[in-house]
Amino acid sequence: MRVVPVLAVLLFVAILGAVSGSAVAADSAFRLVVVARGFDSPVGFAHAKNEPRRLFVVEQRGTVRVIDKGKVRSGFFLDVRGRVQAGGEQGLLGLAFDPKYRTNRFIYVNYTDASGDTRVVRFKTRGSRALLSSARVLLRVDQPYGNHNGGGLAFGPDGFLYVGLGDGGSGGDPENRAQDMSTLLGKMLRLDVRKPGSPPGIVGLGLRNPWRYSFDRQTGDLYIGDVGQGKVEEVDFTPHSSAGLENYGWDLFEGSRRYEEKAAGPGELVLPVFEYGHDRGCSVVGGFVYRGKSRPAERGRYVVGDYCSGSIWSFKVVSGEARAFRTEPFKVGSLTSFGEDAAGELYAVSQNGAVYRLT
Repeated sequence: MRVVPVLAVLLFVAILGAVSGSAVAADSAFRLVVVARGFDSPVGFAHAKNEPRRLFVVEQRGTVRVIDKGKVRSGFFLDVRGRVQAGGEQGLLGLAFDPKYRTNRFIYVNYTDASGDTRVVRFKTRGSRALLSSARVLLRVDQPYGNHNGGGLAFGPDGFLYVGLGDGGSGGDPENRAQDMSTLLGKMLRLDVRKPGSPPGIVGLGLRNPWRYSFDRQTGDLYIGDVGQGKVEEVDFTPHSSAGLENYGWDLFEGSRRYEEKAAGPGELVLPVFEYGHDRGCSVVGGFVYRGKSRPAERGRYVVGDYCSGSIWSFKVVSGEARAFRTEPFKVGSLTSFGEDAAGELYAVSQNGAVYRLT
């Protein structure tokens, strides 16, 4: 992949500071609509392709609830509270449906277990619930600290399940794990769920805490929101055409800024396609490229936000560079996640208990 020039990144950050929500044309911006409230610390959102009227909301405590035809159903689709250590950056953090869910009924979750370690577990569902007795652990990774667990899950266009792991926690990657290929921490992993028990492959390194990431459903490009240390939040971009190992830079760099002088690990070093300073937020929440139908003018725009400020931004990536940057005319307080439904419409999740639709 071509390395993004530092100058281009800095110019883009300068544009970020110059653009305000008041400059957004009302006929082209997204709008925010409440879908449902009353969730318990929701941190994730998912959908099954063959069930377009059902939306699945991940609650950090270890439960998944369902919005069915616009109403929140009673009870839980999944309840693993007895297996999860929740609080802070730990808990039930990710959910993904198998691409062949219609026939195999498999779902996958990412959570921190009672020992505080990462587990990726497959369950089978029947009717309206997941069967706890069907659990099969596909990946377990020891976590040395209680933060930087990553937590997301996403199926790529190749049919593999992608698992983003943080650098193990603490601050500044004290054990230098992100650039070390002998550990899975600080990496983007690829699991072949068709072969349970097969070892994960490392497709990216140099990540600090990839809280949310997604694939563009049209192009297959990968977008990663990687939480920064103390100064810079970033979004990393990997085109579907990328043929090799990607090195996203941490902890050599925080964003495009040099963080530590040391030898780089393997892979092609790439700089973020988008970054912003802590004067505008403190924890990036990666989003999705919009591919829905309700806002035709917005198709192809990547939407991203910040947990602390609630700010929402969008832009398009053209030839590996962010363009047409815009600050959206609304905020989502305590933003924890974005999501999309079967039709490609976008949603935002607040830790305060609300789910919104960007319409």
